[in-house]
Amino acid sequence: MAQEQLIYDFNSSENLENWTIVNDGVMGGLSSSTMNLNEEGHGVFTGKISLKNNGGFASVRHFTNMSNVGSYKYIILKVRGNPSTYQFRLKKERGDYYSYVNSFEVTPTWKTVKLEISAFYPTYRGRSLDLPNFNAESIEEVTFLIGNKAVEEFKLEIDKIFLSN
Repeated sequence: MAQEQLIYDFNSSENLENWTIVNDGVMGGLSSSTMNLNEEGHGVFTGKISLKNNGGFASVRHFTNMSNVGSYKYIILKVRGNPSTYQFRLKKERGDYYSYVNSFEVTPTWKTVKLEISAFYPTYRGRSLDLPNFNAESIEEVTFLIGNKAVEEFKLEIDKIFLSN
């Protein structure tokens, strides 16, 4: 079995059409965000969080088709940005109404974040669910989300995302 499996590696020739923005506007909020590539070929998720109209989050998601993920122990993120707390979210099936969540901190310098897959817990609309933590063979969606119950401008720069042992 391979030691690593790539989920996504940004580069300068990337087409970001398969990354989708979902902000709190889906429930009346006023937060805004974009996903772009910078000159170095890194994904850059930026925006402003507003708490008006019961808002307070911004996210960007990517549909994937990962299988045989049960043999991996970690999801590794290579990231940097404005200091803040972000969530990395998984869905084992695209149609699931809930996500599995793990939080991480970002600093202005490049950082390798190691998230234990078995620590991803199920949530729906910010509420924990009484279900087991992530334990599946597939990942069909990954999402970066920021929603710290605070008005803030954010910038998250992403180099790559992969599974590791």
